[in-house]
Amino acid sequence: MDDDEVLSIGELARRSRLSVKAVRYYSDLGLVPTAGRDSAGRRRYSADAVARLGVVRTLRALGVGLKTIRAVVGREAELSDVAAGEAEAIEAWIKVLQARRAVLLAVARNGVGWEEIEMVHELAAMSAQERRNLIKKFLYEVFGGLDAWLAGIERTLTPELPDDPTPEQVDAWVELAELTQDAEFRTALRDLAAAQPRTPTPVRDVIAKVAGINLEADPHGPDGAEALHHINPTPADLARIRQAQDPRRDRYLRLLATINGWAAPTPLSPALEWFEKATRHHSPNLLAR
Repeated sequence: MDDDEVLSIGELARRSRLSVKAVRYYSDLGLVPTAGRDSAGRRRYSADAVARLGVVRTLRALGVGLKTIRAVVGREAELSDVAAGEAEAIEAWIKVLQARRAVLLAVARNGVGWEEIEMVHELAAMSAQERRNLIKKFLYEVFGGLDAWLAGIERTLTPELPDDPTPEQVDAWVELAELTQDAEFRTALRDLAAAQPRTPTPVRDVIAKVAGINLEADPHGPDGAEALHHINPTPADLARIRQAQDPRRDRYLRLLATINGWAAPTPLSPALEWFEKATRHHSPNLLAR
């Protein structure tokens, strides 16, 4: 295209893939100055107007405001600086949208009613410090005042939502935060943790052995009898195993892994259920005590 070429508004619109109305609008805003008018008073534009309109059209499609576009085409602002600023603003908006999405999914998933939707929204919109405070309070209510070894467990149960979370991590955080508000769940975890020192064999050790069971085996067959003999649980152990079967525990750990970017844990409940079936079949007297 000849740099000295003069274009009518219709030709400029065709080459820039915009409507005549849009070209006139941008021209009136001073984004695309005219190169004069013909004898009939019609606007004329220089050839570089096509490139300017290309920049205007692209930046508008990317959501950049007209004031900022005017600064770019007027050489008052560097395009790279504007792009960086716009990207940062979009990143912040994405986080807002992710939080909103998490709230809506929680409402849809759990049938949240009018009374609860405000709480779910607040959980999604929490700052990093607010999230830490909520989890710290939850873990203190579960483990506070118990044996020193539980401090290690507290650390492994703390979610750390990254600064740039995926939508799945945001969703997992909202669900996990909801779970920490479940008073029955907190009580069940504390009862299980508090029972550890009072059992002849720490129930965590018994549960670790149960977790290694081959779930493909028949709990009513020889494998069930062998597992029962190998683990040799006491009635107190079995009572705690039943407590550990709470599906909310497995759910918390799975959500925790999602938030922290860890490998998904193997759920414990199926192994505990398998072992209870074996016990019920081979040594029902243990369960009756």
